[in-house]
Parts: sequence; structure tokens; C-alpha cells
Amino acid sequence: MNNGLLQSIADNVTFVLVCVGVAVGLFAIAYAAEKYVYKRDGITERILSTRKITMIGLFSALAVILHMFDFPVPFLAPGFYKLDFSEIPALVGTFAFGPVAGVMIEFCKILLKLVIKGTSTAFVGDLANFVIGCSLVLPASVIYMFKKTRKRAFLACFAGSLIMTVFGTAFNGVYLLPAFSTLFGMPMEAIIAAGAEINGNINNVTSFVCFAVAPINIIKSVAASGVTLLIYKPLSPILKNAHIPSASRVSDNARTNVTQ
Repeated sequence: MNNGLLQSIADNVTFVLVCVGVAVGLFAIAYAAEKYVYKRDGITERILSTRKITMIGLFSALAVILHMFDFPVPFLAPGFYKLDFSEIPALVGTFAFGPVAGVMIEFCKILLKLVIKGTSTAFVGDLANFVIGCSLVLPASVIYMFKKTRKRAFLACFAGSLIMTVFGTAFNGVYLLPAFSTLFGMPMEAIIAAGAEINGNINNVTSFVCFAVAPINIIKSVAASGVTLLIYKPLSPILKNAHIPSASRVSDNARTNVTQ
């Protein structure tokens, strides 16, 4: 009994450390990419200005509201997999304010959700939502940040959606499903059987993530990308007034003087 308790504690501690490590790694990648662009463009403003932090809070609130309205997709996956569209404000926010903002919106969204609603998946689903959401938001924002054009926005959303689908599917199979099985106490055979009831092609972990997890990631990423591409341009002037880096102001003023 003591050995079982110690093993359970060790499993939970390991999972917490993995969560912390993943979060720190994602913030580091986002910060390094944004710092490079700030240095390249001669922007002297802080990456996390007071105004940007305020906007991150606003977009995080929008994201958690959408996240709270998650719903199962019983024709695709077992009930512990749910679909939500909280990546929409995260993607809009990261296009407007950079990679660090995008990762922070995803992170704050999960923290707010845990405070308000708690967890029903031993925190595994919450880690999955954060990491897989970042796998869309982070690459898309980095690609868009280097050249902010409409064509680049399409490329950024396509690349982010592809990475989210591939990475999210693989991450579920390699780490999340085994962690959920261990921490939630649901044997892997039972998880696969639940998937097989929905889709007869599911008979192992690989087929489970390909036929159940991948379609959910595709739906989420395509929906978030599509809505972002539709609404970002109309919202862009408002968001730019809320946050314009120093170098951008100089550049805008220069273009205005040339036009006049």
C-alpha cells in the first residue's frame, strides 16, 4: 500500500515538473523570437509593457469564456475529449501583440479555468489544451511577426494548423494518453475500447490518436485560423491603437510625412 502511495505521489510530482518545464520552455522560445525581432527593428519598448499586459488580460478573459463552453464530440472521440474554440482570441491576440502575449493568453486561460471550474482529467486535459494551443499560436505568431502581410498571415495560420495537428496527435500518443491512464486510473485498454466503440478502425494507441485526436485538432486549428483571418484585419486598427511599439510609431510617422 505504501509503495502504491509513493508511486502515485511520484507520478504526480513528475507530471507537475513536466508541466512547469513545458511552460518555461514555451515562454523562453516566444521571448527569444520576439526579442530578436525587437532588436532587428530597433524597437526599444519592453516586450511586456503595461498596456500589453492589460490587453493580454482582456484576451485571456475572452479565451476562458470560450474554453468554459467546451463540448464533447461523441461521433469522433470519447467524452473526456472536448472541443472548444478558445484558440480564436489567443491567435488574434498573438498576431496583434506577439508570441509572448500568445503564450501568456494560453497560460492565463488555463489558470482561470482551473480556478473557476477545476479539472476533470487529473490536469492532463489542461496541460494538453495549453501545449497544443501553443503549438498553433506560437509558430503562427513567429511566422507572422517577421513580415506582417495578408499573405504571411495565411501562411502563418496554415503552418500553425499543420504543426498543431501533427504535434498534438503525436504528443497525445507519446505522453498525454499514458499520463491520463496513470493519473486518472483508467487502463489504456479501456481508453482504446472507448474509442473503438465510436470508430471500428481504432484498435491501439496509434489508431486512437489518428482517428479520434487528429480530427479534433484539425477542427480547432482550422476554425481558429479561419475566424482570425476574417476578423483580424477589421480589428487591427483598434488593436494597433491599443499597442504600437516605438519603432512602429516612427515608421508610421515617416510614411505619413512622405505621403504628404
